Amino acid sequence: LLPGILVQTVLFGSMMTGVGLADDVSKGMIDRFRSLPMARSAVLAGRTISECVRNFFVIILMVIVGYMIGFRIEHGFLNFFLGMLLTILFGFAFSWISATIGLAVKNVETAQTAGFIWVFPLAFASSIFVPIETMKTGLRIFAEHNPVTYIVNTVRALSLGTPVGNNIWYSLAWILGILIVFVPLAVSRYRKIS
Repeated sequence: LLPGILVQTVLFGSMMTGVGLADDVSKGMIDRFRSLPMARSAVLAGRTISECVRNFFVIILMVIVGYMIGFRIEHGFLNFFLGMLLTILFGFAFSWISATIGLAVKNVETAQTAGFIWVFPLAFASSIFVPIETMKTGLRIFAEHNPVTYIVNTVRALSLGTPVGNNIWYSLAWILGILIVFVPLAVSRYRKIS
């Protein structure tokens, strides 16, 4: 269960990027940053990278607690490290979605609500808590192709020492696809802030 909880925590944590940016916009901080001679993407990159650092420490804390209640790294530290790196990259990609939303709504409460609307279906219609084979057909089809399912299955396989299969490639494809779409969208939204 711990690999799934780690992915869920990073996913929920990625919403803080949008909430923080909406707060910065509402308080005029973004206007001050825009007056400085720096790349438009620097503020966004700084916010999303800081989420990666925060996620790293959250993962360490959760693994320590998991270890105290029985979780063990039995199939090599390198595999487990790769799983945690993938989890952090996943959080990084999703923080760009959140950044786009936060810059679009410009209100902290709306950013938080909008973040939960798209995150909850992804988290709970995935393989985090239950095997997707036990789901009804329509939900199972969604869960099978859900990026959260691919990430959780990969991290779980790396943690347990079971075969990863194609899940790793689907995971990386989702991460790359999200970054390709949402980094330019977030930068474009940032440029349009008046």
